Amino acid sequence: MGNAGLDERGNVKMGKFLAIIIILAAVSGCASSRNRPAEENDMKTLTILWQRLVDETGQTCERCGSTEKEVQEAFGSLRTSLGALGIETVLEKKALSPEVCAKDISQSNRIWVGGRPLEEWLGAEVGKSPCGFCCADLGQTVECRTLTVGGKTYEAIPAELIIKAGLLAGSQLVEAPSMGSCCPTQEPVKKMKTGCGPRPAKCQGR
Repeated sequence: MGNAGLDERGNVKMGKFLAIIIILAAVSGCASSRNRPAEENDMKTLTILWQRLVDETGQTCERCGSTEKEVQEAFGSLRTSLGALGIETVLEKKALSPEVCAKDISQSNRIWVGGRPLEEWLGAEVGKSPCGFCCADLGQTVECRTLTVGGKTYEAIPAELIIKAGLLAGSQLVEAPSMGSCCPTQEPVKKMKTGCGPRPAKCQGR
């Protein structure tokens, strides 16, 4: 089970996700730009959290080492594309000790995007496969995390999948304004008194 690259259709789909975000951001910017310039305090934040097993010497397994490179690549891409839309991308890395992983090795090489597991964004299936490094490091037979998307199983997570999840999460951070937000505020029409109603009794006959 190796890491096969995403096919051409996958790249086209990701391009469409980015296009959708750009359109939403343009509509949102119509409202905000009328009143005030963009400031750092207005930036929304998208956090990518990646955790993996790290032993006493600072080493990790091959699949986690490969995933780290992919995470860095995805982070750079999302930081550029989402930054232009007013979204700051933040990358956090968490090291798990052998003691922690011995209890639940499935927590190693796990990724969250915007507070949600990567597999939820992608509709992916979590699986497992033997990992020689972790078996030796933990002193027991273990099977480490894999991810299956579109019939393909990945041990190291490709940057394309992380970027796709990031674009989906980013699209939810872009708030679509109401249809009238780009137009001047109009006062409600007030009903005018026409004087055509019944006259008070004391005024009748005048």
